[in-house]
Amino acid sequence: MSTSTPAPADDAGKGLGFFGRYLTLWVALCIAGGVALGQLLPAIPQTLSRFTYAQVNIPVAILIWAMIFPMMLQVDFASILNVRKQPRGLAITIVTNWLIKPFTMFLFAWLFLQVLFAPFIEAGLAREYVAGAILLGAAPCTAMVFVWSYLTRGDAAYTLVQVAINDLIMLFAFAPIVLVLLGLGDITVPYDTVVLSVVLYIVIPLAAGVVVRRWLISTRGEAWFTTAFLPRLGPVTIVGLLLTLILLFSFQGEVILANPLHIALIAVPLIVQTLFIFGVAYGWARVWRVPHAVAAPAALIGASNFFELAVAAAIVLFGLESGAALATVVGVLVEVPVMLLLVRFANATRDRFPHGTASAA
Repeated sequence: MSTSTPAPADDAGKGLGFFGRYLTLWVALCIAGGVALGQLLPAIPQTLSRFTYAQVNIPVAILIWAMIFPMMLQVDFASILNVRKQPRGLAITIVTNWLIKPFTMFLFAWLFLQVLFAPFIEAGLAREYVAGAILLGAAPCTAMVFVWSYLTRGDAAYTLVQVAINDLIMLFAFAPIVLVLLGLGDITVPYDTVVLSVVLYIVIPLAAGVVVRRWLISTRGEAWFTTAFLPRLGPVTIVGLLLTLILLFSFQGEVILANPLHIALIAVPLIVQTLFIFGVAYGWARVWRVPHAVAAPAALIGASNFFELAVAAAIVLFGLESGAALATVVGVLVEVPVMLLLVRFANATRDRFPHGTASAA
């Protein structure tokens, strides 16, 4: 997915493949299917909920690993050696993702869910929704950014570098940022629980991805790994995501049936945040006259989220039936259509940026 082959400007959506292109539809169907499962066959989610160890639901953990591990295999940390070739683009990416995005996500979520929408959402549930939004805001996109970059004719080498650097930063910054923002939102979570989620869903899959990637490339070659292995593994992420959502919503059925309006209310700050962060990074890149091949992926990685990690962390920290878990899943629901809209905008404004590659940034 990190190919630099140009994509036609009107091709937004086609590069996602069949599952990715209709991900919002699949998520909506999983919501319906999960709620129906919980109401019609409650014994299934009740039984699966018993397989829990140290606050980790084992079936869900397996599915989440299926989501995350294929993404980690795509990260080539050797690409970080090329960091000096694109300092401005990387500065925009790092500052936007780690010094702006988590805090504006908290601000928008708090403003809408705990202030403006207070008459419609019970206070305790609103805090949980804000917690889910915080988890989304602290996890910049990892895998899907390769697709967004491709659809905007982004520089593939730059995209690979920014993903690798963001993953390294995430190892150390995710837990502290989440703890600080949850504290600001008057949401208490044990520090060891946050660390556990980081170890389970960042450290272990990332380390395993590095080891497996190197072993496969050394034994079978990089061409086979890129053109044969990764495409076959790709659907595993989507299947893992959809099965996780079905299970998650089988636990969320009562909340959703009692408060169907909440899905739309949660979506509002998430959409506002996505548009705002894209505007900050994209506008900054234009002021700095960063080439479009770097500006587009730099803005899109901040606008989108590593929602697989956010879902995993929400389940570990707050539970399958929590409002936080529901909020992270709403993030999945809204992300694809909003990001495709931003891809179209980026393609339509290409001529407002200098042409060239990351080396010129």
